[in-house]
Amino acid sequence: MANSEVTRAIPQPLPDNIRSVQPGGGVCYGIELAWGRWRRWRLRTFRPGYVEKMRGLRQGDSQGAPHDILDPRDLKYCRNQCDCSWADADNPFRWRRMIPFAPWGGAELMLMGVPLMLLIALAVPAGSPWCYLALPPAVVLGLIVYFFRSPSRRVPQEPGLLVSPADGTIAEITHLDHDEFVGGPAVRIGIFLSIFNVHLNRSPADARVVALRYSRGEFLNALNPESAIRNENMWIGLEEESPPHRRWVVRQISGAIARRIVCDLRPGENIARGQVFGMIKLGSRTELIVPAEAGLEITVKIGQKIKAGETVVVKMRA
Repeated sequence: MANSEVTRAIPQPLPDNIRSVQPGGGVCYGIELAWGRWRRWRLRTFRPGYVEKMRGLRQGDSQGAPHDILDPRDLKYCRNQCDCSWADADNPFRWRRMIPFAPWGGAELMLMGVPLMLLIALAVPAGSPWCYLALPPAVVLGLIVYFFRSPSRRVPQEPGLLVSPADGTIAEITHLDHDEFVGGPAVRIGIFLSIFNVHLNRSPADARVVALRYSRGEFLNALNPESAIRNENMWIGLEEESPPHRRWVVRQISGAIARRIVCDLRPGENIARGQVFGMIKLGSRTELIVPAEAGLEITVKIGQKIKAGETVVVKMRA
């Protein structure tokens, strides 16, 4: 069936194995959830007026959330489980968006960064014979901070463009005979992310989220072609809002080191081109699958370095 003839897709509910925006769990994730439970107890106990105020300002429905949603911080790991939010003017934590770090890396930065800073502080005092011991933890601290960075991007606004969903290197451009979700022949563009790349994922275009599928799996090196099939991954089905309602797929795939996939999308919501929707923590792979229609132009080549939200990877008919 030609892509222009595809009818509008009905958004599918989240499958049972997606119970948070980071379905693979993790130690830092568990510690952050425990901190959230303590914070909510403290707010209910000592700041009931604040809790009541934020409840009155909350929009939407918190049904489905795994815990009480007292303020915007409680949506960090369960945004995809419910349909509530706060207007920017009512969000006392909107300033956090200005911090140039991934919002889902705060626990890692604190839990790994603070001990490293203490080691550096102990070794650095002037005249200390151990000052050179500060170098290894300083290097590790620098790498952790560098990994979780979130630089701003200039998102192209011309119609018909798909931008890269990830930073990294083009590792694959493969023509597929048929993709079930796309509805016909397709092109798969594979992007390899090293530990030195920005690991935030961005939407390739203005689109509506149709479905998400999370699959547990292995943790092969992302350079291994088998990793695309066998590794843990998040499949995201997107549909163009305007006619002809093309469909695209973005897949977040874990790597040998990266084992935590984050995706905070809700089925049925609209996302903008270049919008951050998640990340893969440490080296990994991201794929973009697009319809192989007439007039399609792949604007990247294997081995090319690209930036999420900024590098145009595909030009389609506007």
